[in-house]
Amino acid sequence: MFTLIGDLIGSREVPDRAAVQRRIGEVLGRVNDTIDTAQLMEPTVGDEVQGGFRTIGDATLATLLVRLQLAPEVDMRFGLGYGDVTVHDDDRRPLLQDGPGWWAAREAIDKLKGKHGTCYVGPDDDENAPHPSFVNAFLLARDALVATLNDRQHRMLLLALRGESQRAIAEVEGITESAVSQAFARGVRAAHDAQVTFGEAG
Repeated sequence: MFTLIGDLIGSREVPDRAAVQRRIGEVLGRVNDTIDTAQLMEPTVGDEVQGGFRTIGDATLATLLVRLQLAPEVDMRFGLGYGDVTVHDDDRRPLLQDGPGWWAAREAIDKLKGKHGTCYVGPDDDENAPHPSFVNAFLLARDALVATLNDRQHRMLLLALRGESQRAIAEVEGITESAVSQAFARGVRAAHDAQVTFGEAG
């Protein structure tokens, strides 16, 4: 399973932690409705979230959907892993579990060393899992590109990932289709297409 651990950045500086936690819960619920997860995304302890996925494409998409929906007020960093997972109590929430999959995700988030973005730790000799260099090259480029987009472009990217047309996006944003087309040409389309193409490959 592809595992995910997310960590809220700058949580100690958040003025209303309760409001942020409610918002995170709502965002995770929407992601669970969008992606066929192996384990639902859910809050855990210490301003962290977790989830499990059948493909690396779904795992990376989840990180992007969460970040886009939390922006611009708050952000999360993510560690992704791959490996076996043991659930000790599937009635408890959050799930009581461990195993190599979770240790890998923890190692990945520790590798970020407080930075923004996403990191993946997985085996380099398992035919069922992509090579870490392949995944991390994509994540570095994707996250750097998304960081260049402004708040409106983030909203456009989120809508595009949900399958909305440029015409529908223009209506939501209250702007012309031409303005949307220009925004897509300045990075939105590239970020969208990169994520979709990676998902198809992974």
